Amino acid sequence: MSINRVVISGNLTREPELKATAGGTQVLSFGIAVNDRRRNPQSGEWEDYPNFVDCVMFGARADAVARFISKGSKVAIEGKLRYSSWERDGQRRSKLEVIVDEIEFLSRNQQNAGGNAGSFAASTPSASAVVRPVQAPPTAADYADEDIPF
Repeated sequence: MSINRVVISGNLTREPELKATAGGTQVLSFGIAVNDRRRNPQSGEWEDYPNFVDCVMFGARADAVARFISKGSKVAIEGKLRYSSWERDGQRRSKLEVIVDEIEFLSRNQQNAGGNAGSFAASTPSASAVVRPVQAPPTAADYADEDIPF
C-alpha cells in the first residue's frame, strides 16, 4: 500500500498563473515557500532554510482561488505529489509538485474585499463543482410515529 498525501503551509513566492487546457479545464500554478529549521554547524544557532514547492490546482475552483491569492499570501494546502520528467535541449529534466485538493487562506489580502480567511476544496478535472447541502441528523421527533424506544 502507498500513501501519497501532503499537508504544508507557507507563503506564495510568485503571482499565481491561471491557464486553460485545450479542453477548457482551468489550471492554476503557484509556488509556496515552506521553512525548515536547521542548526548552523559553525555558530550553533538555529536558522530557517526555505523549501520551494510548486503547486497546481485544476478545475472550476482554480479560477475562483486565483482571485483570492497573490504573491506573499499565506496558505495551507493539502494534496498529493506528482513527479514529471521531460527532455529539453538534450537535457533530462524533472520536477516534483503538489496537486492541490484543499486550500485554506491564512492571511488577508487586498483583492479579497471581505478580508476573511477561508478555504476552498479544489476540484479535480473529473470532480463535480456542485455544492451539496448537509442534512441534519435525525432527532427523536422524526421517529414520533414509530415504536422505537429511546
